[in-house]
This record gives sequence, C-alpha cells and structure tokens, in this order.
Amino acid sequence: MPEHKIAPVAYIHTDLKEKFGIPRQSGLVGELEARIVFVPEYRNPDALRGIEGFSRLWLLFDFSEAHRDEWSPTVRPPRLGGNERVGVFASRSPFRPNNIGLSCVVLDRVEHTDDDGDVLIVKGVDLLDMTPIYDIKPYLPYADSYPDARAGYTDERERVRLEVEYSDEAISVVPENKRAALIGCIAEDPRPSYQKDETRVYSMRFAGFDVHFTVSGKCARITSIDVEK
Repeated sequence: MPEHKIAPVAYIHTDLKEKFGIPRQSGLVGELEARIVFVPEYRNPDALRGIEGFSRLWLLFDFSEAHRDEWSPTVRPPRLGGNERVGVFASRSPFRPNNIGLSCVVLDRVEHTDDDGDVLIVKGVDLLDMTPIYDIKPYLPYADSYPDARAGYTDERERVRLEVEYSDEAISVVPENKRAALIGCIAEDPRPSYQKDETRVYSMRFAGFDVHFTVSGKCARITSIDVEK
C-alpha cells in the first residue's frame, strides 16, 4: 500500500499553551479567540476568496502533542469519568491511529497583514497554540447540522459547568479582552475526571499567565494569577 503524506497549510495561534485547560470540544468557550496563519506556500489571497461569506469553518488539524508509536483500539473518554472504555472510533480522543482532529469554529473576520498575509480570526477554539492545520472547509448548516442525531454515551452524562469565583485583585492582571475566555476555560472543569481533591491547587498556562485555582463541589475559585516567567 502506498504511503500517504499530508503537510500543514497553516498554524493556529491561541492563548492555550498546554493541554491542561483546553476545552474538550470546540464552541464550549465562545470567547476564546485565535489567529490562523498560513504557511508561505498557501499564503495566497485567492485561496480565501469567498470565505467571509461563511460564519463557521471546519478545521482539520494534527493532535501534535498526542503522537505515539502504537495505538490502542479503546480509549477512556473524560465524559465517562475516565474509567470506562469505548472504541477509539466511537470517541473524539486525541490518541488515534492518525492523530487527526476535527473542530468547528466561528469565523470572526479576515485580517490583512503585511507580514503574514491574510489571517483568519476565529472564535470558540479548542486547540493548543501552534497546532498544525491540515485543511479548512466551510460549515454548511443544511448539510452539517442534524439536531435530532443521537449522541451515544454523551447523552447519558449531564454536562456540568463550574461556577468560577475570583477577586478583583487576582483578575486585574489579565487583559479585559481575555478574562471571559479564561473564566470559560475553568468553568469547563479541565481537571481529570478522577481528580476530586478539594485541597489541591491546579495550575494552567493561559495567554502568558500562570493561573492557579481550587475546586470544591461545583465551584472553582481562582487563588492567584502570575505573569509567566
């Protein structure tokens, strides 16, 4: 069988600097904004002709931090508490035979820049900073939306968002235009499903800051935010 190779057409620049804290699906934190910068080979304005007519885009990307030498036929989805196994092809786990992901994002605008050419500004992302993008396709509501579709085991688990508490002093170091996205990421509860230690202080890197928080019940409290060193 011939070997098939694909190469990135772009890279996405986000405020999510590590896997911990990334929303588990796109669209859960609508305030998360990112820039898609094309590699020089594809930095051609004609390739984006007509794209501004679409409000959402599909991104095909590389789970670049999940590459392994071997693959497993089963995975443990966080939605099932991290203990039950399902087939890898019945999940959206990053640990896949080809490590290819699919994400639906909002196209906010196209920015024309001197250094990077035309850049896509998107929102609702769930991707690590500098994730390779293999392809971009428009989202078509008439073909891509099926409200009555069954969602398997995800229908059987209640989606819980945390209430996030913080002091004005703690949040003041974060630029105002990034605060809602940070709070949204914590509200989605980035902890491993098995981790319920209410005394533990969690740390996540976000937009150049080290954010520390605790979780008690359904409430997260930001304890401190420090500028990354």
